[in-house]
Amino acid sequence: MEEITAFRIDIPQADLDELRERVRRTRWAGALPGGWDRGVPVDHLRELAAYWAGGFDWRAQEARLNAFAQYTTVIDRQRVHFLHVRSPEPGAVPLIMTHSWPNSVAEFLDVIGPLTDPRAHGLDPSTAFHVVAPSLPGFAFSPFPEPADPRPWSIDRVARTWAELMRRLGYDRYVAHGNDAGALVTPRLAALDSEHVMGAVITAGLGVPTGEPGELDGAGPEDLALLEEMGRRMAGGSGYGPYLAARPQTLAYGFVDSPVAQLAYLVERFREFDGWESRAEPVDRDLLLTNASLYWLTGTGGSSSWPYYEGAAGLPVDQKEVPTGVTHGGPEVLRRIAERGNDIVYWGRGESPSHMVAMASPASLVDGIREFFHILQRRDGDFT
Repeated sequence: MEEITAFRIDIPQADLDELRERVRRTRWAGALPGGWDRGVPVDHLRELAAYWAGGFDWRAQEARLNAFAQYTTVIDRQRVHFLHVRSPEPGAVPLIMTHSWPNSVAEFLDVIGPLTDPRAHGLDPSTAFHVVAPSLPGFAFSPFPEPADPRPWSIDRVARTWAELMRRLGYDRYVAHGNDAGALVTPRLAALDSEHVMGAVITAGLGVPTGEPGELDGAGPEDLALLEEMGRRMAGGSGYGPYLAARPQTLAYGFVDSPVAQLAYLVERFREFDGWESRAEPVDRDLLLTNASLYWLTGTGGSSSWPYYEGAAGLPVDQKEVPTGVTHGGPEVLRRIAERGNDIVYWGRGESPSHMVAMASPASLVDGIREFFHILQRRDGDFT
């Protein structure tokens, strides 16, 4: 059961033809008055869908993904798909990267190269990584078995699965990174496998105020203004979380029967933090459509909502077992709150126009991960 099998994406042409035909035959909803505050506008989605059906080149994106070595293995009765990209640098350190929700390993297409082969990207080659990027259970090429395992895929279960995956690959010491759903998995992995995890670095999520007395002591006007803006954005979300936590099966029918319904949902999530009135697209549309295509072609739009129903939605847990870094941490006051329950060694102030940081601002994420590891090296010595 510990067999690791090479994997290559090869979507049948008939499936691609069917996708395009379904998009063209979409029964469109009428346009409500107002703009993005009521949801994804019809004109915006129709334009994007027309490109999906007529201009988007899936085979080019498939080739981009297949340029990275991919494998599958079965852990705890679940098939796990993962990218495993070895660095050419002799001192490279293993790095497991857990993607966001609703996303896939396509999230990392623009960061794997600089992380694994920094020399080819004009970066210092003394900091390089062997990247392992698994598809979360129920996502894309890690589909749930039929019939589905009734045991919940909790964050702890995913973390244990990742620890086993790294053991099978022969990595005794490694760094862990994650964003969104990945930022929930990463600190649990660090706590559960602290003997092997050197450090945990996430994009954001630590230090969110809870209202406890003294949390905001020392916060200046600028910090308070930033916190107010952050709160406004979080409060202005679409409210999808409670529904998915209660009735994910109901939404799943639309996701697996209508590619445009799936696309609308992804567009909203990918734009959530860019401001609804902005006409900019924070994530390249080919990357967005690659993700939408992966969900559609694998039929995992519904099963990917497992984090909410299983109670995994929320904020990253605190842990002090291993050092923690945050690449896009926000105001310094958040760091002070986060330090109550974490060994924070790096607090980056990177910025991204989208919650999908690796897609919208890949250079800032690469810089943050590399800087975090530099700090680990200076603090704890050479890990190679």
